[in-house]
Amino acid sequence: MLDATDRRILKVLQEDGRITNTDLSEKVRLSPTATAERVKRLTREKFIEHFSASLDPKKVDRGLLVFVEIRLERTSPEIFDAFKRAVERSPDILECHMVAGGYDYLMKSRVKDMEAYRAFLSDVVLALPGVRETHTYAVMEEIKDTHILPV
Repeated sequence: MLDATDRRILKVLQEDGRITNTDLSEKVRLSPTATAERVKRLTREKFIEHFSASLDPKKVDRGLLVFVEIRLERTSPEIFDAFKRAVERSPDILECHMVAGGYDYLMKSRVKDMEAYRAFLSDVVLALPGVRETHTYAVMEEIKDTHILPV
């Protein structure tokens, strides 16, 4: 169970994963030792999955955000497993979710531009096992993009 102090720690760490333990302890009004112990426990118990740097996609030539709906030719445990393994191997696929509705999967990717997307579509997406149909949505404007969960 998370108490109010754990929630404050998680909120601050989501906003600034590089904050020093001393600064974190001041923000959550706890001693540095107690704060460090709580962070260790939250990490050990997998409330904190990992720490990473957030990059500017444009500066690393990944300025075009695309979402792709994917419908499979047929659905079976074997196709689902093969599709999942192939997706996990592709560094160009940022997210992929099995969804309910008219399509089987919703995929998120970032590429340099429309030309790079065309190559990604043919070389990666259409090469995935069992793909029958795709619909692509190129993002014209990102309104909100956050990784911060309400805690």
